[in-house]
Order: sequence, then structure tokens, then C-alpha cells
Amino acid sequence: MSAPLLIETIQQLVADALEAARQEGVLQLETMPVIQVERPGKSEHGDFATNLPLRLAKATRINPLELAQLLAAHIPTGDIIDRVEAAPPGFVNFYLKESWLQQQVETVRQAGNSFGNVDAGQGRRMMIEFVSVNPTGPVHVGHTRGAVLGSALANVLEAAGYDVTREYYINDAGTQMQAFYRSVLTRYKEALGREAQMPENGYQGDYIIDLAKEIIESEGSRFLDQDEEQAIKEIGDISREKMVAVIGQDLAGIGVEFDNWFSERDLFEAGEYDTAINILRDNDYLSERDEALWFNSTMLGDEKDNVVVRSSGEPTYFASDIAYHYNKFVSRGFDTVVDIWGADHQGHVPRMKSAVQALGIEPDRLTVLISQMVTLRRGDQVVKASKRTGDFVTLKELAEEVGKDACRFFFLARTPATQMEFDLELAKKESSENPVYYVQYAHARNASILKLARERNIDWSTGDVSLLTDPSELELIRSMLRLPELVTQMAATLEPHHLPHYAMDLANAFHGFYENCRVVSSNEEDNAISAARLKLVESAQIVFRRSLEMMGMSAPERM
Repeated sequence: MSAPLLIETIQQLVADALEAARQEGVLQLETMPVIQVERPGKSEHGDFATNLPLRLAKATRINPLELAQLLAAHIPTGDIIDRVEAAPPGFVNFYLKESWLQQQVETVRQAGNSFGNVDAGQGRRMMIEFVSVNPTGPVHVGHTRGAVLGSALANVLEAAGYDVTREYYINDAGTQMQAFYRSVLTRYKEALGREAQMPENGYQGDYIIDLAKEIIESEGSRFLDQDEEQAIKEIGDISREKMVAVIGQDLAGIGVEFDNWFSERDLFEAGEYDTAINILRDNDYLSERDEALWFNSTMLGDEKDNVVVRSSGEPTYFASDIAYHYNKFVSRGFDTVVDIWGADHQGHVPRMKSAVQALGIEPDRLTVLISQMVTLRRGDQVVKASKRTGDFVTLKELAEEVGKDACRFFFLARTPATQMEFDLELAKKESSENPVYYVQYAHARNASILKLARERNIDWSTGDVSLLTDPSELELIRSMLRLPELVTQMAATLEPHHLPHYAMDLANAFHGFYENCRVVSSNEEDNAISAARLKLVESAQIVFRRSLEMMGMSAPERM
């Protein structure tokens, strides 16, 4: 029985106890309350607990401790639950049977790499769209936080039983892309000895010069004598593809991969933009004012209306986003969509939800997560700019300095709603001060113990897990069993930032076990306990590996 099912079992036991007390006439309840079961912060308060008596005290006019005692008396024990106790001021605490805990070592070993998987999603189709920066330059540190968040969240949701699609939306239409194309053409001409004027809103980074040189190497000077607009179109297509490739390579360098790269231009070429706009028009959500076309989002509770087509006739980014979400929900039929946006898009959320509703789609099917700003530090110094470009620090530069795993762990460890500082010096330390090193070292220690046992030809397959009675052994088992429960929780709340903290807790439990319990002994009399502990180490390695995989990190066998 997995941890989530165990929680549901305890919830049902509490519900049955409530119903029994109501049938006896002890409790007067018109409706059954929501029953919340949680893990207490301290082990002496049990493995699970509910504060239901405290919440029902006012409605029932019964002292919460008396109500806790009443409920505890109606809850049976058995193969899983050892005892149920009422505790002041009004908790019901559940203590698991030691024999059941021991047996879970075998459960984890048998589950292998599927341990932690649950069926909360039941195969429902979910899209996570993340990063999606304009392909006008390389990914920088600010985008990296959202990249890691989206990647890890997708892993968690797959473990929770969802059919997940990871998507990058290529914003390759509009004025910024035109400015990018013209900037590359300007540098292209300059590199070939022609005078050229950089557009007013042009891109100045050195990478534009490098891009122009690459195009000269592959295409020669053939764009010099072309019609200006034709040259912009052709050199623009090449530049866009090259920049998208660079973005993909940089993201892949920290383990961020996408199932689909969706082009904004396709919305216009396939007619979906026109379809979405016509739906809004037919439903009277559009009006013409000041020679522009407005989405009347105030009709749906938004603070102000928003322009979808400018007076110039050019669609806004918002108009493209409306068409894109029509494509996601209607054309491709995703059940739910999660968008991960940067802090500068916070104000865009209400109008996007309104637009989805105006398209006839239930707005709760769309969730937008906002990833806040990141500050880089090197010790006490704030790192404001790249050494190479004098401008933003790129993802590639960060990954080269601290490595993929540190990037992922540190960006994931904080809730995206809070601003964060990334300590470059800490991320590179090879000591227990660095949480990345601490967690991965625990996995490597698991691997080294099992390697030693194999070298000594120890067969632990028949180990008796009932010998695992040391408190540190049982604490490690308890920690391991939290993973499926955590996956269920993270999938429901879309909060993968709990994973690094869980991995740290698991590492603490394992290091505690390692310090207190000798696993591979040279004394033949200890063979039985060694075999049992090797089974525990093997199962712990499975849980470490699953945790690291969901975070998108490597699971080193030695360090």
C-alpha cells in the first residue's frame, strides 16, 4: 500500500468513526466535514494526525480533547496501524506498525524506478508551456528559473499519471523580431565593408556580430545586392533558426528539453488567429475605438479593456496569445494548460484568463505561474553583468561556472513567487554546506555500499527486513515512504519546489542511518543484519534516484 492510499485509508477510518458517533447520537452533524490528515512535525506525535476535533469543537459544542478521545475509540487498528491516540488540545494521532514499515523496504525494491508514481492524473492531457522567450538572443539567468521550474514540474506531473507535453512557444512574429532581423542585416553589411545604420530599437549584443559572421560563412555576400525587404526576410529566417538552435542547445545543457517547439507564425498561416478573433467578435467581446480593435475584458471583470489590433492594423502580442490558447484548448484538446511566465508578465494574467473565458473555455483549465527575479551573488558581491558581453549573464555562462545540477537544484529550491539570490560560490562547494553535494553524496554512498557488498560476494536477496528495528533504520524508511505522497501533493498544487527540501530530509535520514548502523560487516555473525540493511540501502538508492530524476539532476555513483 502506497503512502497516498494510506492517507486515504486513514481519512476513511476517521470518516467511519464520525459516522459511527453520529449513528450513536453522540454527534449532531448535518454534513460530513472535510477530513484533513497530515504528517506531524515531531515523531512522538505519530506518523499521521488529524486536527478534526479542534475544527469541530464549535459546531458540536464538545470539548476538542473529549471529541478526539471519542473518535480514537471508534478507529480500529490492524496490520498497518499500531495504535490511535487522542492528544491535547484536540488531535487524533496515528502510529504505524513497525512490521508494516519494515515490509515497505520490499515494496520499494519491487517497485524499482516506478516507486513514487501515482495515478492522480489518470492520463489526462496537460501542456506545460515555459521559457518561450523571443528568439532574439540567448537565454539569460532570469529565464533559467522558469526553465527549471517547468522542466521539474513536467517530471512530477508525469510521475503523477498525467500525459504531459512540454512546449516552447517561439514568438517569431511582430516588431521585436523585425528589429532583430534588421540588426543582423546591419552587422552583416558592416562585416562585408558596407555602411549600414542600426535600427533605433536594434539589438546591440556581440552575439549579433557573431551571428552575422556565421551567415557570411554559410551564405557569402549574396544578401548585399538584394532588395532590402527580401534580404531582411531571408536573413531573418536564417537568423531565427540559428537563434532557436542556440536556445535549444543552452537549455539542453541543463537538462531542459521540449516535446514541441510551436511557432507563433503558424497561428496566422493556419488561420487560427482569424478563427479566435471571429469567435470573440461573434460573442460581442470586441469593439472598435480610436481606430483600434479592443477586447472588452471589463465585461468579464477585468480592470480595463485591452487592445488586440493596433490602429496600424498590426496584432498585439495579446492577440497572438489569444489565438495560441485557442490552439491549445480547442485545436489540440489539452485538458489543462500551465503557462510559466516571468515577473514582467504578472499584469497579463487576468486578461489572459478573461480571453480564455471569452473563447468559451473554462478559465480554471488555465493556470499561470509567475517566476520572480533572480539575483546572482559571488560571495558578498552582486553579479550584475556578463564578463563576456558586459550585459546580461547567460544561462550558458552560469551552467559553465556551477554545472547543470547546481543550476537545477538552487533554482528549484525556492517557491517561484519569491525573489531569490543564487550564491555562485556555495553552488560550487564540494562539502556538506552545499545541498547539491550533500544529496548527491548520499546517493553515491548508497552506491559504494552496494558495490562493496558485491565485491565481497554478499547475497542480500534473502535478507530479513524484520531485523530493521533501529530507530534510524525506521526513520529512513518513513522518509522514503513520503515520496509518493509528495508527488500527489506537488501535482495538486503545481509546486515542485518541495522536491529539493524532501531530498535534503532523505539525505539527513540516510546519513543518520549510516552513522548509527554498520551495513557491511566482516563478522560472519552479523551476516543476517547486513543482508537486511543492504536491502534498506538498495531501496534508499531507488528513492534517491527517483528524487534526483524528478529534479532533472544526475545520480552519481561516486564523488
